[in-house]
Amino acid sequence: MHSAKAARHHRPRELRRRVILPALVRSDGGWGNASILNISSRGFLIQASRPTPKGSKVELRHGGLVIQARVVWRDGARAGLAVESRVPVEEILSLGQAPGLQLTAVARSSTDGRKTVHRHDDSRMRGRVLEFVAIAALSAGIAVYAFSVVHAMLTHPFARVKTALGGRAAGRNQLFSVQTAAMAAP
Repeated sequence: MHSAKAARHHRPRELRRRVILPALVRSDGGWGNASILNISSRGFLIQASRPTPKGSKVELRHGGLVIQARVVWRDGARAGLAVESRVPVEEILSLGQAPGLQLTAVARSSTDGRKTVHRHDDSRMRGRVLEFVAIAALSAGIAVYAFSVVHAMLTHPFARVKTALGGRAAGRNQLFSVQTAAMAAP
């Protein structure tokens, strides 16, 4: 009996149309951005940048339409809006299909897909070349630094040898005779 009474007073839930449409919402806190997530002839599901308290009156703007509504529930940034009069669902949906609001996909031929693979391979090759150049530059820098350190370490001993030989450039025979003389000296 109780279910028969509930069935007489229960209105079936109306079909909702899923959408993602930009909108503006005005509440007591001022204007804020919103997205209409679903729509029926009796209300909306929105996600708003500003929280709208349950029971408050709001103004929803989409395109040139202005709709007065009441917040019937709220969960975080999402809110359910109910309207007094019927919502012009088809008109709102047609505004959502305006060229400025549509995302369009560019038709591609089957050869464009192959170009993407080549671009990937080209990118990989450029990366390898860049890595090689960086390693070569780093190696050259390390080699120059090592050469300068070794040169600085050996400059002083060679200068002493040159001075010991009387200021002349030492040839191989002269260095051998200096070593032999140093060994022979007691």
